[in-house]
Amino acid sequence: MGDPVYLDCNATTPMEPAVAEIVCRYMVDEFGNAGSRTHEFGARAKRAVEHARRQVAEVVRAEPSEVAFTSGATESNNLALLGLRQAGEDSGRRHIVSTQIEHKAVLEPLSYLATQGFEIDLVPPNRGGWVEPSAIAEVLRPDSLLVSVMHVNNETGVEQPLEEICALLADHPAFLHTDAAQGFGKRLEPLRHPRLDLISISGHKIYGPKGVGALIVRRRRGERPPLQPLLLGGGQEGGLRAGTLPVALLAGLGVAADLSTKENDRRSRSCLETKGFIVASLEKLDIQVFGDPERTLPSVLTFGLHGLDSEAAMLAMKDLVAVSNGSACTSTLYEPSHVLMAMGYSEEEVLTAVRWSWCHQTPLPDVGETARVLATLL
Repeated sequence: MGDPVYLDCNATTPMEPAVAEIVCRYMVDEFGNAGSRTHEFGARAKRAVEHARRQVAEVVRAEPSEVAFTSGATESNNLALLGLRQAGEDSGRRHIVSTQIEHKAVLEPLSYLATQGFEIDLVPPNRGGWVEPSAIAEVLRPDSLLVSVMHVNNETGVEQPLEEICALLADHPAFLHTDAAQGFGKRLEPLRHPRLDLISISGHKIYGPKGVGALIVRRRRGERPPLQPLLLGGGQEGGLRAGTLPVALLAGLGVAADLSTKENDRRSRSCLETKGFIVASLEKLDIQVFGDPERTLPSVLTFGLHGLDSEAAMLAMKDLVAVSNGSACTSTLYEPSHVLMAMGYSEEEVLTAVRWSWCHQTPLPDVGETARVLATLL
């Protein structure tokens, strides 16, 4: 029958051909170390890195010097959160505000900071899957060091009201961080707001290579957030991240970032058309959609069928579509989604949830046959 149609793009995306081409070029032909200052191989590698830095910066209208390359959004999140620990301790500002629906790459560093004397307030979302800015305002304090709110939720695809939160913090000194792994290159304007101090991104969510990402570290009134590095031993990336730069991966990330802006409208239209087709094809099944459709990216649909366990549903669909029932980053120990539980759904409802996520490269799946297979289980 061939492979099923891949519908798990929130976990990882297929690589763009242009990205694969440049990654291979810098893996095989242009293999120089960007830190080698004495010969042309190193000079060409450094130029490639700086070009990629400009390409990533342009997506969010940052300065190239404000881009610190990392291994991905998980490292970027850790650098943003744990990197502010010393500043919080020195200033006596040990209060942090975040949300109950963050990725584990945010929640677990926050849990660690709680063991180190920081006070963490995790704001719940509403039933639609987003956090009200007023809920952030209720727990914000004069000694709040950091507010961390994701851009787009990885399980539901629901976009958070970042621009409103930026306005809320206009006159507050707290640093504002967003885990933008799911929204970078897809929803452009919110991440261009100058009040966003720290933005975490990941290459493999935007049709780039795995193992590479960045933390945007914006200056405010000319000053960079006082981050302390997690890795020492070379002083690369403005002293924020030591280690030999993976030139091939960075070049690929740069091309992926560049394409994300140039092709943004076309990709969005393609994903929206696919979503309309999928929703229409599933109508007869009386699905329960998780997350407000008006706030969800056009490339995601998380739903459940009343009384049908997600594991059973995925097993039945496995020859037709490849989907998931949660974050791939926590798949080794499956438990009911903390995101959907925080939204107020019962455990019984949560255990029915499956996430379909696609992209502009995704062929239309045979949703009619998939729906027929699922109907036999109800």
